[in-house]
Amino acid sequence: MASKHHGDRPLEKMMAHRQRTNKMGSMRFWFTRGTEITLREQLVTQTILGVLCGDLAPGQRLPSTREMARRFHLHPNTVSAGYQQLERENWVELRHGSGVYVRDFRPELSASSPLELDRLIAGFFGSARALGMPLLAVRSRLLQWLASPQPDHFLVIEPDEELRQILVAEMRQAVRLPVTGCGLRHRSLSALLGHAIPVALPSRVANVQKILPARAELVTLQVRSVQDSLAGWLPAPQHALVGIVSSWPGFLKSARTMMIAAGFHADELVFRDARKPNWRRGLKQMAALVCDTLTATRLPPKPRVVVFPLLSETAVAELRNYEAFVRNRLRPSSRRS
Repeated sequence: MASKHHGDRPLEKMMAHRQRTNKMGSMRFWFTRGTEITLREQLVTQTILGVLCGDLAPGQRLPSTREMARRFHLHPNTVSAGYQQLERENWVELRHGSGVYVRDFRPELSASSPLELDRLIAGFFGSARALGMPLLAVRSRLLQWLASPQPDHFLVIEPDEELRQILVAEMRQAVRLPVTGCGLRHRSLSALLGHAIPVALPSRVANVQKILPARAELVTLQVRSVQDSLAGWLPAPQHALVGIVSSWPGFLKSARTMMIAAGFHADELVFRDARKPNWRRGLKQMAALVCDTLTATRLPPKPRVVVFPLLSETAVAELRNYEAFVRNRLRPSSRRS
């Protein structure tokens, strides 16, 4: 297939001096020099996003400092400083004599494939029997579970208000059950959990589980892969103004780092915090506007609006599977014996 040209030079060659990209397993890294975003920050941000979206699996070994430096033409001190920051922030674990590994802080997502109900119940009773639990106690406890309130909505537990609003908006587009949200220290949290299906991001799971009742099941929301989000934008277009718009500072910061690392020139990116006055000023002159799901509802259709969803397809499928399970449970049977 013919490559894209700008004059007589392929676009890929024009970008070669600005951008260096490579893959590490299923994770793609981009590094661009000569920008205000340091190479260390580019490494740290991309690694964190890789962990959150699942491109870097828990327990996965990262390249050594020397290997990372050689592969991406980085200074070893830059890689070492990045790894040390990731360790301080509990994203990776440095095992002396072994290497750097992604921390296993996320529980596995619920299996999406259907299981035979009888086999599942038999396995449950078999496990209880193996632990020496009397049948009477097991049946009594099971009846308590069955008598618990039926869930009728999703509850997003997220302390960052702007991020919480985006997650709620995306979930409302994906499922039919009502979706609400609250912070970790909501004064009426116990009441809110009564009929709720609690959900949280992987990085919040440990703190959320501390405040949940023992019997509550927490659904973990997997974050969308940055690689998937940027795929349609690479190679980076030249001399085109792109607006980055969001009311969540985390979106603005991550988008800035990732798009510059992917080869977008910093002078061609315009950032707008949708919480501030006059944030729409000048956006009509942009070639495209990149935003989150919630901010997209506040933008005109032109110029082109590109939405970067936070939730992965896996997370959406998990929510819909859970909803189907709950709705089938709530729906009265149409059959008569």
